[in-house]
Amino acid sequence: QVLLVESGGGLVQAGGSLRLSCAASGRTFGSFFMGWFRQAPGKEREFVAAVKWSDGNTYYADSVKGRFTISMDNAKNTIYLQMNNLKPEDTDVYYCAARGAPSGPYHYWGQGTQVTVSS
Repeated sequence: QVLLVESGGGLVQAGGSLRLSCAASGRTFGSFFMGWFRQAPGKEREFVAAVKWSDGNTYYADSVKGRFTISMDNAKNTIYLQMNNLKPEDTDVYYCAARGAPSGPYHYWGQGTQVTVSS
């Protein structure tokens, strides 16, 4: 099992910045990818960004490219999501996720952290 705990959400004005953190514990050596997803009420959960644990390669949704940066700290088993130039449409619950394979669904999820961007 992998336990994921997010932190860093909050309320920010449009154009502002926030940094989310996700600390992983448990069988973290099995985490091939870790990433961030977001979901608004009544909508499907959508992919935001991911990082490949073995080589640090990163992947982003088109909607956040150039504004968000995902990074990792191997020693702390933690990933981060630096969110700059936030927009009201970025308002969502953000979830950290991990999977132990190169492809397929993410098996482990955090509890989510609310990000609210006011206009």
